[in-house]
Amino acid sequence: MPGIEYLIGWRYTRGKKQNHFISFVSLISMLGIAVGATVIITVLSIMNGFKEEIRERMLDMVSHATLVGAGAGIDDWRTLKDELESDADVVAAAPLIDMQGMLMNGDRVSGAYMHGVLPELEARVSNVAGHLQSGSLELLEAGAFNAILGDALAGHLRVAPGDRVTVVSPQTSVTPAGIIPRMRRFTVAGTFKSGLSQFDRSIALLHLEDARKLMRLDGAVSGVRLRLADLFEAPQITRRLNLLLSPEYGVVDWTRSHSNFFRAIELEKLLMLIVMTLIIAVAAFNIISMLVMVVIEKRADIAILKTMGMAPRRIMKIFIVKGCLIGLAGNALGVAGGVALASYLEPLVGAIERATGFRFLSPDVYPITEVPSRLLASDVVLVAALAFVLTVLATIYPAWRAARIRPAEVLGES
Repeated sequence: MPGIEYLIGWRYTRGKKQNHFISFVSLISMLGIAVGATVIITVLSIMNGFKEEIRERMLDMVSHATLVGAGAGIDDWRTLKDELESDADVVAAAPLIDMQGMLMNGDRVSGAYMHGVLPELEARVSNVAGHLQSGSLELLEAGAFNAILGDALAGHLRVAPGDRVTVVSPQTSVTPAGIIPRMRRFTVAGTFKSGLSQFDRSIALLHLEDARKLMRLDGAVSGVRLRLADLFEAPQITRRLNLLLSPEYGVVDWTRSHSNFFRAIELEKLLMLIVMTLIIAVAAFNIISMLVMVVIEKRADIAILKTMGMAPRRIMKIFIVKGCLIGLAGNALGVAGGVALASYLEPLVGAIERATGFRFLSPDVYPITEVPSRLLASDVVLVAALAFVLTVLATIYPAWRAARIRPAEVLGES
């Protein structure tokens, strides 16, 4: 009778006369898969949320793409700016002078990346103004030699708005006393806090003209920062712009300039997925144990089915069906639980924090104070498929054992 193995597998799963210990192991197996799938989906959603949060904060401080030159600087940046802004995919462009140097205040010294910007254009390509704790971009006036520092950098130097710091340029001057680095006193006009230590601890904003005097660029800039219409299409847009521009210029998008950072996040996510998969693997081992016990318990039934002419492969199907039904039930519960938990994680964590007074992410330690969660359908499908594959693999050995049972030996024992 075609398909009878599926019916028998279903009856073995829900049979009321089944050994209570086997039923308990079946329940544990199902719950193990459910818990594993729930945990994996939730963890992956949290990592997606952190990645999204960090990316948004990073792109508030850096440009979507940057035009750079093959030489020491770009002289005709105004022409290039107008040419780039005429492109439909480019929202705005702004010049940048980028240099490394040192900041000093008394005995406090720190290396820093100094960005020379035009305040009226900078606000169009980045959201640094939205992260200012004090001061404003308008205070960066040409010739005033003002600077806006990251709050961690200002804290290290122990300076506040109105204090003075010494900027040491990598450029040098030749004097009767020898070659000495170029230095200039700047007034701290404000501070910003992006929430990312790599920016807050190392960046100082200067006016473009003040940075140019320190670097002796004579009208040139280091690059032109671009804001794109769609930041997620940055690789495609920059490839097209590179084909349109002269070979002496190149456009680098944010996915390349910060590729190591985001690659590290993806690697962490992959490693976390592998580690969390072990939870489902443990549940799969329980399925193996449970099915082996069922095979032992049903030896007589298997022998009778074989004497009636049922082929070994159909015997295998009976136990594969039983194991898969348990796995599918656990998988369905796990996916439902994971989707629900990931979807309502932020309000749930907030409620727990309010009830207990405990902060999971302390603002004194972490830049992100709320547990972010971003549920992706691809992650849900991946976890469900992974759990199902492990379940199927767990049924193969017990089903093979069942197919190898010899009716003569079993019936002779009885």
